Amino acid sequence: MHNWNEQLDGLIGIIETMRKRADHRELIAIAGPPGSGKTTLAKTLADRLAHCSYLSMDGFHLDNPILIQKGLRERKGAPETFDVGGFKHLLQRLRKKEEVYVPDFDRQTERTINCAYPIPNHHDLVIVEGNYLLLDEPVWRDLDDYWDLAVFVQIDLDTIRTRLQKRWIVQGFSEEKAAHWIESNDIPNAERVLKCRVPEDVTLHASG
Repeated sequence: MHNWNEQLDGLIGIIETMRKRADHRELIAIAGPPGSGKTTLAKTLADRLAHCSYLSMDGFHLDNPILIQKGLRERKGAPETFDVGGFKHLLQRLRKKEEVYVPDFDRQTERTINCAYPIPNHHDLVIVEGNYLLLDEPVWRDLDDYWDLAVFVQIDLDTIRTRLQKRWIVQGFSEEKAAHWIESNDIPNAERVLKCRVPEDVTLHASG
């Protein structure tokens, strides 16, 4: 059994050692399948590390009308439903250590919020989280060039199912609808993330 707090403390130590040698704004990737806890981890790191900001890839979700037009509404959350080009351009800007306004995603309305908050120019570290930051597929694998440290949260599929069932019910899904969405969308996405990724620098192990 892996102790999560010990893993977290070890990761913070690695990041602090790295940033002492850095001459640019560092970008730390926190990747993992849906339900792995990567968002909570990323926000915890951003809170505990000084001069550090948080960024979610979810701010680059394509809006529902676009997904409907493309026939992708039932696959929302899959790699094809993100503006990976726009995300890559933002990473390029962030490396320059300038103030950048970044988008966010509202899960309640399922809408992207443009220029939701700033990443200040005096922040020399950004914790970036998302399912597909290490995805080893065309275009996505190019993101690997931007990470000063790549972290992957490993988790088993049964734990993912349990966590996501709770998440979707909290968001108003019936048990039946939640189970259908998980098996038809979330689990295929999770399997894609787990099986097809570029090598990470650090692996964290989530528990149930």
